[in-house]
Amino acid sequence: MEINSLQELYVEQLKDLYDAEHQIIKALPKMIDKAESEELKDALNEHLEVTKEQANRIEKIISDMGDKAKAEKCKGMQGVIAEGDDLIGDIEDPGVRDAAIIASAQRVEHYEMAGYGTARTYANQLGEDEAADLLQQTLDEEKEADEKLTQLASEINQEAAEGTQEEVTADVPPRTTSRTAPRKNPKRVA
Repeated sequence: MEINSLQELYVEQLKDLYDAEHQIIKALPKMIDKAESEELKDALNEHLEVTKEQANRIEKIISDMGDKAKAEKCKGMQGVIAEGDDLIGDIEDPGVRDAAIIASAQRVEHYEMAGYGTARTYANQLGEDEAADLLQQTLDEEKEADEKLTQLASEINQEAAEGTQEEVTADVPPRTTSRTAPRKNPKRVA
């Protein structure tokens, strides 16, 4: 698509966000399945429902402009999600895996906040007041989700750190010092 006006750029950004939301709708159930913490699962499930509403909002904004909500492939979100999948990978420790899920989810939230902030600013500039309000509502929801993940991270990251420390301590044999080590009788050379 050739972009020659702020209006065209705005529509392109909306379509990009629309695709991003649909990618998130596909990715969240996988994250939920891999999560161990019930609080994390609940937060991700709640955000999945909010994400569906956000996609509907974008569809409404585009429809109200007389256009069709056809997604423009969001390569940025595709990369953020792929990076998250790689990070989470096959982490076996549930606490560490939950910490990785939170890190990945927060990257998604921050990417979305950047996109929604930009689209809202364009809507304001173009006099699209109703759309700007809807985009601000979504931006507020993304910030709220990020704050919830930050709160969960403070507990989950601590548990992951303690769990990792316990594993390391269990795997390391007790250290001997010169005071506790048995003395060997060295051969004396005369």
